[in-house]
Amino acid sequence: MPKPVYIFSSGRLSRLANTLVLETEDRKRHLPVEQVSELYLFGEVDLNKRFLEFAAQKGILLHFFNRFGYYVGSFYPREHLLSGYLTLRQAQHYLDANRRLNLARRFVEGGLENIRRLLRKEEAKGKRVSDALGTIEEILSQVKGAQHVGELMALEGRARESYYAVWDELLGEEWSLERNRRPPKDPINALVSFGNTLLYTAILAQIYQTHLDPRIGFLHEANYRRHSLNLDVAEVFKPVLVDRMIFRLIRRGQIKTGHFLREGQGVFLSEAGKRLVVEEWENSLQATYRHLSLKRSVSYRTTLRLELYKLEKHLMEENPYTPYRFR
Repeated sequence: MPKPVYIFSSGRLSRLANTLVLETEDRKRHLPVEQVSELYLFGEVDLNKRFLEFAAQKGILLHFFNRFGYYVGSFYPREHLLSGYLTLRQAQHYLDANRRLNLARRFVEGGLENIRRLLRKEEAKGKRVSDALGTIEEILSQVKGAQHVGELMALEGRARESYYAVWDELLGEEWSLERNRRPPKDPINALVSFGNTLLYTAILAQIYQTHLDPRIGFLHEANYRRHSLNLDVAEVFKPVLVDRMIFRLIRRGQIKTGHFLREGQGVFLSEAGKRLVVEEWENSLQATYRHLSLKRSVSYRTTLRLELYKLEKHLMEENPYTPYRFR
């Protein structure tokens, strides 16, 4: 199976026959094209049009990040699976206020329900999170009555604020979280931002393998600047994949103060820190569980694709979309 390749070194990418070649000061690394699904470029990498043409021909996505780990953008080859019919259905659901609200509500419910389930597990371990649980359950009961997408976003924001307020109870006072983004002001915000970025790009790569258009979301506004469908789906999986990964890294003592750098007003992961998080991220996506409907083991990377297939069926009015539930 093709897999993502993460490149932290600086160098040059080129094509040699049916192989991708990464040349750095130290060595040449040969990557058989059949084994590569995406390239995550964190280092300063040179490449040319011939290389991009080859990547496009093979359906390889390139994700670019700056030196702070911020997502810059993706080279997204021409969609080979896009369906005119499904694109029209996707646009119809976006333009119809009731249909859009229905889908946006499901994304918010899915994300908050997974936060609730995660906190229930933490409470069973003796963590004092009852107040946050009460707030989230109250907000969940209000989601069904939301009259517009902006109201849903406000409810989701309130719930996450309550959730993040107990991270000091879950992880210790040094990891207390008051969410800020650009730039992140402390290590925990740097971790959350980087983890969320990895999730957004992982979902974008899976959208490329479906008939969906990543530019048309429902909870997040479609605009000229970015993809939005991957942000919608990410709401469901942030607690399941990103937050649990962060909990593991901190509780095992793997992530340390030395993995962060302060530059200007921000705090960012060092190269060693990014490598550590990426390794754990890939372990998370490759981890398997028993799927109740399929009655077989599936990975979380496959789960992202299955979530998109469910969304396709909803848009075609075959089955209503039901968000993934963490167990």
